[in-house]
Amino acid sequence: MTDSLAPDPEGLSSTEAQSRLDADGFNELPTALKRNLLRQSWDVVRQPMLLLLLGAGTVNFLLAEPLDGFILMSFVVVVIGISIYQEHKTENALAALRELSSPRALVVRDGRQGRIPGREVVRGDLVLLSEGDRVPADAILLDAVNLTVDESALTGESVPVLKSARSMGTESQNPGATDTSPAMGPPGGDETPWLFTGTLVVKGRGAARVLATGDRTELGRIGTALRTIQPERTPLQREIDRLVGVVAIIGLSAAAIVVVAYGAVRGGWLEGLLAGIATAMAMLPEEFPVVMTVFLAVGAWRMSKRNVLARRAPVIETLGCATVICVDKTGTLTMNSMTVRDLIVDGATHTLGGDPLPEAFHVLAEFAVLASPVDPFDPMDKAFLALGEKYLARSEHLHADWSLVREYPLSESLLALSHVWRSPDSSRYVVASKGAPEAVADLCHLGPEGLAIVSAQVEAATVNGQRVLAVARASFDQSDRLPTEQHDFAFEYLGLAGLHDPVRPRVAEAVRECTRAGVRTVMITGDYPGTALAIAREIGLEHAAGCITGPELAMMPDPVLAERIRTVSVFARMVPDQKLQLIRALKANGEIVAMTGDGVNDAPALRAADIGIAMGARGTDVARESAALVITDDDFASIVGGIRQGRGIFDNMRKAMSYIIAVHVPIVGMSIVPLFVADWPLVLLPVQIAFLELIIDPACSVVFEAEPTDPRIMEQPPRPATHRTFDRRVLAISAWQGVCVLAAVTAVYLWGVSGNRSDASVRSVTFATLAVSNLGLILVNRSWRLSMWRTLVERRNPTLKWILSVTLLMLTLVLYVPTFREAFDFGPLRAIDVAVVFGAAGAGVAWFEVYKAVFVRSR
Repeated sequence: MTDSLAPDPEGLSSTEAQSRLDADGFNELPTALKRNLLRQSWDVVRQPMLLLLLGAGTVNFLLAEPLDGFILMSFVVVVIGISIYQEHKTENALAALRELSSPRALVVRDGRQGRIPGREVVRGDLVLLSEGDRVPADAILLDAVNLTVDESALTGESVPVLKSARSMGTESQNPGATDTSPAMGPPGGDETPWLFTGTLVVKGRGAARVLATGDRTELGRIGTALRTIQPERTPLQREIDRLVGVVAIIGLSAAAIVVVAYGAVRGGWLEGLLAGIATAMAMLPEEFPVVMTVFLAVGAWRMSKRNVLARRAPVIETLGCATVICVDKTGTLTMNSMTVRDLIVDGATHTLGGDPLPEAFHVLAEFAVLASPVDPFDPMDKAFLALGEKYLARSEHLHADWSLVREYPLSESLLALSHVWRSPDSSRYVVASKGAPEAVADLCHLGPEGLAIVSAQVEAATVNGQRVLAVARASFDQSDRLPTEQHDFAFEYLGLAGLHDPVRPRVAEAVRECTRAGVRTVMITGDYPGTALAIAREIGLEHAAGCITGPELAMMPDPVLAERIRTVSVFARMVPDQKLQLIRALKANGEIVAMTGDGVNDAPALRAADIGIAMGARGTDVARESAALVITDDDFASIVGGIRQGRGIFDNMRKAMSYIIAVHVPIVGMSIVPLFVADWPLVLLPVQIAFLELIIDPACSVVFEAEPTDPRIMEQPPRPATHRTFDRRVLAISAWQGVCVLAAVTAVYLWGVSGNRSDASVRSVTFATLAVSNLGLILVNRSWRLSMWRTLVERRNPTLKWILSVTLLMLTLVLYVPTFREAFDFGPLRAIDVAVVFGAAGAGVAWFEVYKAVFVRSR
């Protein structure tokens, strides 16, 4: 078998692939049935607030007030429109996230390999698979190297299945056929050629031709039966549901009391029913579920635009609690773009530059190239290929006419690989090996003296942060059967190659930002301690306590590790399985741990971490599926940016919910206060509360969602994991805001009542004060750290001006246009009334600004 796994190097053309995509649709499993506009409207109407509006409208018609009834019914239509818009905004964000999080597939199109979203795979595509990939569609295997597939998701069989390629002559002559999927053979079985959607490649690599996609696959047929199953609600959603349920019960109980009290004191039972409905509407915090849904969905979508994909919405809340980030060095802290810098042979070191490569180093370079794939994907292999092309061109040390006979892959027990080559003019195989210096030294059977020399050379090479590999060679008679293990070859040690992997430009600043935010950065690498410590020094990572190596960790008792890990931030020569041990030690110390990973073996650690972070560019599908976050550019700075955004989203969501609590205090208060005296006019009837809801809903779900992240959010310590959204401090701040506004509105109401004014005039001046104060609550809640004026100057929010402008315009219309004023049962406002309205609203907001300056900003 050759190294190439592309039987048809051209694959499909882009035009043919697009044609099949148009014909068959996206390669997606059936999803939940979509609701039409009528069903969406009905789901909105069933909400308690809308039912109360409909009830209030009906009562108005019974009271022979058709205009009020019509206005309330119109509000129902407007609220339905706002709700459907918000729902579509959320659904579009979730759809964008699903597209980003779908498995990626490596296909051959127009003769070139490229990764595309799994949903864009079509019939006839040539798919290249390797360890850690999810099979994107039902396919037939054309070529394979030790390909083993876990089909437990489909068959329930836990033992991986070895796959063998079907001969080219027996492949379907019509790869575009739609009836050649799993019906051709049962799933599983030993060495079968069939591959099925959703199964996982656990070892080896292969090339397969896609035969069926979407709901025509074996898994798709099963998924069709699951379309009606509703997803479970998250713990945060259930918590909000319980909160809304409790407040709703209290609100309905209060409404019943109001109805009875009104009827007993004033004698009008239908009017009392309206007052009771108004009280219930005032107390129902139905905005909570909307805020949570919109903030998490749209917030996650915004994060995805900055290379951070939140696969599970609750992780956004957890991000603000993270105290430790355990991060891989290669590709995350560094560029994963390697170049060979030093070659070391017999103690002599040559640093590569513009000069020709001395003859003494040619053999080392030659066998480093032979130990690399012909068409490399790994950055280290690419670096060796570039070395050969630059320094061995037009020499006898490059062998384009040699053929690859066999390859011995890396394993957990031996971190070295070997390639066996056939030369056309030799009767012996040529074997090239490269890998970790200690592994290659073991293959070469170096004695203690030789091993000490190699170790000293490695230590010297790693001081400058280089990654060091060793290279060896062997030969084997072609007439003999190749051995099953690399140890059976008689290898000759050739030397070392030092590779340079530059640090990513933004990493040092990101590490400093983490430190300011109270988040430790822990580096994990498979490299030597010298390399790890050099990188730590370069990026400003704490390294005074030295580092712990994988072998040391394996011998370390858990209590000792838990103590050492409090100060040690560099871990070298680690294997993936040891990440889980580190997570347990950190959790034993009470840390909230974020852990990065990209391979199949990283999956347990990603699941065990409080925040599993998979690498999107080089990570396997199984790592992506095990993680809560996916970093699409593999950059550590993006991880830190994700923590910053997550903190900002939670902070803005908390502000929105605090605003909701605060604004309901004066609404509830002014629904009840007028009931104490028989001849006092009611201020808030259902139509007025519905008007206020048109301000509250967009404000809490649009204005606060679009609020920019506080620039000093990363100067605060991590939020304790036990911290609740509505702790005593948040409730106290929210309640005090509401009390300040209620006091101002009540004062205006009493001023109006004491002036022997008409009920309509009292209602208009009081309602105007409440509406303007509501705008003030929006402004003061934009920041608890800055004053309202500084927030207006320093924080630009494009949606804020629209909410303020539209609200003031609507308020002006209902107070000054006679038709609207009569419909809302308002009276005309005098100039003194306008001054009182803005003065009282400003005083209420000012009282909270004083409270914020003394008790909030100081903490």
